[in-house]
Amino acid sequence: MPGGRLTQQERQQIGLGLADGLAYAEIARRLDRPTSTITREVMRNGGPTGYRADLAHRATERRAHRRRQAEPRGSEAPPQAYGRDAEAVREYEETFTTVFMQQGLPKMMSRVLACLFTSDAGSLTASELVQRLQVSPASISKAIAFLESQDLVRRERDENRRERYSVDDDVWYQSMVASARGTLQLAETARQGVGILGPDTPAAGRLENIARFLDFVSESLIRAADQAREVLHTKPESTVPKTVPKTVPESVPESVSETVPES
Repeated sequence: MPGGRLTQQERQQIGLGLADGLAYAEIARRLDRPTSTITREVMRNGGPTGYRADLAHRATERRAHRRRQAEPRGSEAPPQAYGRDAEAVREYEETFTTVFMQQGLPKMMSRVLACLFTSDAGSLTASELVQRLQVSPASISKAIAFLESQDLVRRERDENRRERYSVDDDVWYQSMVASARGTLQLAETARQGVGILGPDTPAAGRLENIARFLDFVSESLIRAADQAREVLHTKPESTVPKTVPKTVPESVPESVSETVPES
């Protein structure tokens, strides 16, 4: 796969592909680029409906110029731990950020979360986040407040009484369970409409089916999260299980079971 940054011509091809309704994977194939590169490029420059090749190219040049200005003069950037490629790490963090944005997180919150997940300690201070992301302390404070409200990060103090923001091993478990509970609440609300609209009406039937579907999905998600929770605590030197136990109960109709992908 070709390396380096996207050229202006490639960005024009991306714009044409989006206008033709092509999927990111197809655009990537035509440009011989990773799909993640195309996804990140589009998401950070207006999304599929707002992408403009010329604007995207100028924005990239401005970001590169700001990074050059931010680099210490007369000295090289500190080496990455474990001999990592600094440019590859930065590109990966951008990809991770894009994925979080696709899941619905705002951009700054996504950047902070990706930064925390890719730090070896799994925690950073506000000043460290400011330095790494080149943003204002106010931006970090706002992002942390939002992520805390979603149970995605937690606040703690180190031995020097400095506040640190961290992502622990259970953050994904807690997030999945919270999502499942929200789905259960939606199922309960849908079921309330059955009695109000009349049990024998088309609208009530639709709501009952929605409630049954959401019940099954949320309960299966909670059960799967409980069964797989130990994976989050697997030590780096250990072998991560290649499969996760199926969570579809035996009593589920065959037609439903077939729609649940196997690991």
